[in-house]
Amino acid sequence: MLGDILLITEKHQKAGEKIIEQILANQKPKMIIGISGESGSGKSELAHVIAKGLRKHGIFAKPLHIDNYYRILPLLRTEWRKENGIENVVGYGEYDWDTIYRNVEEFKAGKLSTGPCVDLVTEQVDQLTTDYSTVDLLVIDGLYAIKTEGVDLSIFIELTYHETKKAQVVRGKEPQNEYRMAVLEQEHQMVKALRPKADILITMEYEFALAK
Repeated sequence: MLGDILLITEKHQKAGEKIIEQILANQKPKMIIGISGESGSGKSELAHVIAKGLRKHGIFAKPLHIDNYYRILPLLRTEWRKENGIENVVGYGEYDWDTIYRNVEEFKAGKLSTGPCVDLVTEQVDQLTTDYSTVDLLVIDGLYAIKTEGVDLSIFIELTYHETKKAQVVRGKEPQNEYRMAVLEQEHQMVKALRPKADILITMEYEFALAK
């Protein structure tokens, strides 16, 4: 997402290094990593750390942020959610999975790929073109990223929106009000259901752990 603010700290670096060890131990051609977690839990930061860290090992990785793939445009989303009921529409169905899977298949095939990219300054959706012929690994991050079919290594961040309020305010993506809290609670219910899919857990203390 253009204009996104990353708050990379030592905890992200340490967790990223552990994840990179797992990637190297299970490396395969055109590997796909998924990172799920609630708003402000550090998904984008972790994706950045992993992708950058893999360059030291000769692996060219590309983050793919699922928040770019909402079906409803940013400027229209709040009213659309209110009109249709937050409890009814917030969740998996808000995303354009057809385009997500098209871009994933283009990565696997090493093709030129065009997908949406939200500009957080203008709140408009641009189109970003990527040449996947030189990309070895895809890091998909987003609320429901590990739900994506074909993910080879799934990472789940256990922090909930209750613990990440400060990060949400600093990043300033959306105002913190009653509407936003209702959205976060609905997302919380949806995201926590994905935990059993995880291969790796990032705990409340942001420690690395293999899922049992």
